[in-house]
Amino acid sequence: MAVRPVLRMGNPQLFKKSDPVVKFNSHELDSLIIDLQDTMKAMHGAGIAAPQIGVLQRVVIFGFDSNTRYPNEDAVPFTVLVNPQIEFLTDMKIDGLEGCLSVPGMRGVVPRCQKIRYTGFDQYGNPIDRTVSDFHARVVQHECDHLDGILYPMKIEDFKSFGFVEELGLA
Repeated sequence: MAVRPVLRMGNPQLFKKSDPVVKFNSHELDSLIIDLQDTMKAMHGAGIAAPQIGVLQRVVIFGFDSNTRYPNEDAVPFTVLVNPQIEFLTDMKIDGLEGCLSVPGMRGVVPRCQKIRYTGFDQYGNPIDRTVSDFHARVVQHECDHLDGILYPMKIEDFKSFGFVEELGLA
């Protein structure tokens, strides 16, 4: 359908809580998902959440076989996740470098739960229930945070690890 503009950090829309999807398998939801896919692909993202394109619905998509922004990470299966719920399966947190399409040109180290279970639905209302770890778990947590108005810099514990990609030596 269309590559949509991605809202950037500072836009008040990004700090709002999203509403649950109540109607599955609809033209509106299908169109939203196509726009999310087109936008994520054009921006080389690992994932994107509906609020990032100004839609306050609990919808995220993520996944890639390989990604130029995360060249050392394992593939994550492409997933459309609607009305997600996350259960933390361990107290262990792992520090990892994150970026965001809404915080362009910057990266920071964020502690995330190493192993999670996520549930929700695909766009047709079919249930999804997966237990994942490491980068896959990080991507899901990052994208689902957007649904609650949270951007990754809000979770950074040491701001010495947050900066522009070039300044951090990552370019």
